Amino acid sequence: MGKELAEPDWPPLTDDEVSEVLGGWGTPDSAAQPVMAWRSPRPMSAAALVRLGTMTVFLKRHHAGVRNPAQLAAEHAFASHLRRRGQPVPLVLRRANGQSVLRRAEFCYEAHELAEGVDLYRDAVSWSPYTGRGHAFAAGRALAALHLAAADFAAPARPFAVLMNSCRLICAADPRAEADRLAGEGPGLAAYLAGRRWPEDFEAYLLPLIRRAAPLARTLPGQWGHGDWHPSNLTWTSAEPNAQVSGIFDFGLDNRTFAVHDLAVALERSVVPWLDLTAEADLDAAAALLDGYRQVRPLTGLEAAALPRVLPVVHLEYALSEAAYFTSVTRSAADAGLAYEYLIGHARWFGQPQGAALLEFLGQHLGRGLRPVGVAYGLSAGR
Repeated sequence: MGKELAEPDWPPLTDDEVSEVLGGWGTPDSAAQPVMAWRSPRPMSAAALVRLGTMTVFLKRHHAGVRNPAQLAAEHAFASHLRRRGQPVPLVLRRANGQSVLRRAEFCYEAHELAEGVDLYRDAVSWSPYTGRGHAFAAGRALAALHLAAADFAAPARPFAVLMNSCRLICAADPRAEADRLAGEGPGLAAYLAGRRWPEDFEAYLLPLIRRAAPLARTLPGQWGHGDWHPSNLTWTSAEPNAQVSGIFDFGLDNRTFAVHDLAVALERSVVPWLDLTAEADLDAAAALLDGYRQVRPLTGLEAAALPRVLPVVHLEYALSEAAYFTSVTRSAADAGLAYEYLIGHARWFGQPQGAALLEFLGQHLGRGLRPVGVAYGLSAGR
C-alpha cells in the first residue's frame, strides 16, 4: 500500500490448513505430503505455492466477503475458455465432486496448476513497470491474443462487487445516477462517500472525463478481458530482454468490458509512476505495448480514438470497489482513504502536464504505423 510495506489483510496459509484443504483436490500427487514452497506477500488475499510430490499447486484463500463460490466459478469459466482457445493459462484444478471452489466457514479456496515459465516480477511492487521495451512489446502481443481468444466468451458481465473491474460508470447514459447505484451496491460504500467531498469531486474531476469517454466507449463491442494486466501477473520464457510471455494468471478482476478498456488497464498498470505523480509516464513502454498489441490485433479507427479518452477513467470502478473492500471487509479507514485518493488523484493527474503529455503521445502514436519490430524492440521479425 503506497511506498511502504504493509501487513497482509489476512493470516498466511498454514501447513495444517493446506494439508486439509488440498486433500479433496484430484491432483495426481494428492496422496503426497504438501510442502509449502512460497507464500505470497500480496495483502488482499492469502496464497502459496505448494509442492505435492512432483507437482506444484498454486493455492489461494479468499474471505467470502471478497469472493464467493459463484464469483470464483465465473473467473474459472473464463480462464478455462481461454485455455481451450490455446492461451497459456494454468489449468483450474477441480475437486473430486467436480467443483473448482471449496467453501470452509468464512473462506473460499481455489487451486491451479503452476504457470509455466519464469516468474520474473514476483517480488516487484504491484503495478511496477516492465524492465524493458521488449517485455512491454511481448505483453502487448499476449494481451491482443487473449482478446482474440476471448471474443466468443458470451457470459454476461459480473455485478459490481468489492475488488472488481467494470465499465458501467464510464459507459452510462447518466453517470451521476450510475455512480449512486454503484455506491449503493458496494457494502458500506455509500456511507463512506457521504463523509467525503464525493459530489463535489465527482462533478469537478470525474464527470468531465466520463462525458468525454462515454460517447465512444458506448459504441465499442463488449467482450471479456483480463482486468488486471501487468507484468507480475505474467510469467516469461526467460530473464532476457527479448523474453516472451509464457503464462497468464490472476483473473480476479476479469469482467465483460471492451477490448480498449482492458488495453487501457494494461497501460495504466505499467507506464504511469503512480507512487511519484511528479514523474513522467514511460512513453517508450507505452509505444512498445501498443505496437505489440496492434501487431496481433490492429485497432479500429474508433478504438484508436477511444483509447486516450478511456485511459483517464479506466480505474474508476475498480477504485470504488477497492474503497468498498476497505470500508466493509477490512474496515480500514486509512486504506479507504488511499483508495479514495487513487479514485480522484489518478483522474486529476491526466489534467496535469505529465498526464496530458501521455494522452497527446498516445493520440499521435496511434496515428502512425508500427515501427519495425527488430529495430525497435530487439526482436527478430519472426517472433
